[in-house]
Order: sequence, then structure tokens, then C-alpha cells
Amino acid sequence: MVSWNSIYLEVAYSVLGWISFFSWSLCFYPQVLLNYRRKSVVGFNFDFPVLNLTKHTSYLIYNAAMFFSPEVQRQYYDKYGPDQMIPVGLNDVFFSIHALSLTAFTLFQIFIYERGNQKISKTCTAITAIVWASALFSVIRAWPKHSWLWLITIFNTIQVIITLIKYIPQAVTNFKRKSTVGWSIGFVFFDFFGGLFSFGQMCAQSIDQGSTVNFYGNTGKLLLSLEVILFDLLFIVQHYVLYPEERDKDKVVTIPGEREPFIGSSRMEGMKVSTSKDEDTGFGTNNLMIVAVAETSSQG
Repeated sequence: MVSWNSIYLEVAYSVLGWISFFSWSLCFYPQVLLNYRRKSVVGFNFDFPVLNLTKHTSYLIYNAAMFFSPEVQRQYYDKYGPDQMIPVGLNDVFFSIHALSLTAFTLFQIFIYERGNQKISKTCTAITAIVWASALFSVIRAWPKHSWLWLITIFNTIQVIITLIKYIPQAVTNFKRKSTVGWSIGFVFFDFFGGLFSFGQMCAQSIDQGSTVNFYGNTGKLLLSLEVILFDLLFIVQHYVLYPEERDKDKVVTIPGEREPFIGSSRMEGMKVSTSKDEDTGFGTNNLMIVAVAETSSQG
């Protein structure tokens, strides 16, 4: 096993890795808690957790195999050299297990809470089916020659592609609704720092070894970190610059089971609710348009 050259970089690697783990793990809870408080998932694009389930399943297969399998590690050393470190840490394995569990729970919330007329899009269903059909074909192809490193690299590639795809429906939903209501900004910040510290962890290992093999030896982790950082910056701009919460104060958001709508001190005289499916994106984007006519009563 390759040893570290610097104890400080070894400590930095561990610290950055576990900070990334906690950030990425905590990022799931704001959305889960938001759904619970609202007893509604309206505004939360359903394609996101479905694609996320495929992504984290694929990532768990890659991380667990790379970290625990001696055969996979042997094939890695044969390809990149015996003087290279395995590019997966224990924190990566724990993260994948936790992320898969929370994603499954989020899907459960979709089934039990108010969801309006939102549903999983046909595009998302097709993508998921194609991905798993491709994964099955890869397993069949790798089995005779025991090409396990090649196989788990396929799963790592799947998680990178799904990561890129999964954020697009929510970004488009926010754009169409001109609002980020229903999409947790807490998730975005935890997700952002998770990606940032994950990239920092890879940098610490690269500096210590004087090599960039860990970057192209685990392009999945590298691209995952960069994709997360870029998309989360987009969501932050949408939330605070393009569609700040102040613009949503005049909107009436009614949730079954609540006695009063969120309309401040005004008295609601009439309300029209219209939901329509966004045909342009193909991701089942649903726009919730609530038009309220409020009249403030005055005492004379």
C-alpha cells in the first residue's frame, strides 16, 4: 500500500473528506424537513429524486467495489501503477450509503404528501430505463473476462451523467415558475460545500503524491464535484438574485390541511389556482400559478 509523504496532507485529506461527507449528507435533510413541514412536495421536481436514486446506486457500486475489492484494486494498480493510491476513501462509501437511503425516503414523501398534478415525466422514465439496460449489458460483457475495473468505471460514468441531467429539471422548473419556492436553499448550500471539499480532498492527495493520476483515475469524483459546484452556484443566483423570496410574498400558497393561506395581513377575496404541465422541457415541469386578489379592509 502506498504511504503518504506528508502527515499534514494526510490529515488534510481525512479532514476534507469527512467535512465533504457531512456536508453532502446533511444536504438531504433541508428538503426532507421542508416537505414534512409543508406536508406537500409541490414545487419539488419529481424527476430529481428518481434520477438521484439511479445516480447514488451507481456511485455506491463504484465506491464499495473500489474500496473493498482486492481484485478491483489489483486491476487499478495494473492500469495506473503500483505507486498510486486508491482514489476512494471510507467517507465516500459512507456517503453513498447514506445518500441512497435519504433519496429513497424522499421518494416515499412524494407518495404520501400533497403533490398536485405533478408526476414523474416520461423523459425521466425513459432515461432511467436506458441507463439500467446499459448497465445490465455492461455486466454481461464484463463477466466472462472479469473486467471489474472497467465495469465499475461504467457505473462511475453513469453517476456523472445522471448528476448532470438531474439538476436540469429543477433549474428549468425554477425558471418557468420564476420562483424557488418548494426547492430548499439549505440543500443547495450543503451540496455546494460538499462538492467544494470533495475537490479539495482530491487536491490534497494529488499534491502529496506529486501526481494527477487520482484525478483521471477517478474522473467520476472529479466531475461530480465540479458539476455540483456549478449547478449550486446557478441555484444560489436563482434564489437570491433572479427570484428572491420577496417576490413570492404576494403569492398565495395553499396547502391542504392548513387553515390560513400565507398572504400576510390582507384578506383574500378571490383566488384562482391554475396548474399546467410544461411541454417545453420534457421533464414534467409543472407550473403552479396562483393568482390572488386581496383587498385590505380599513376601518373608518
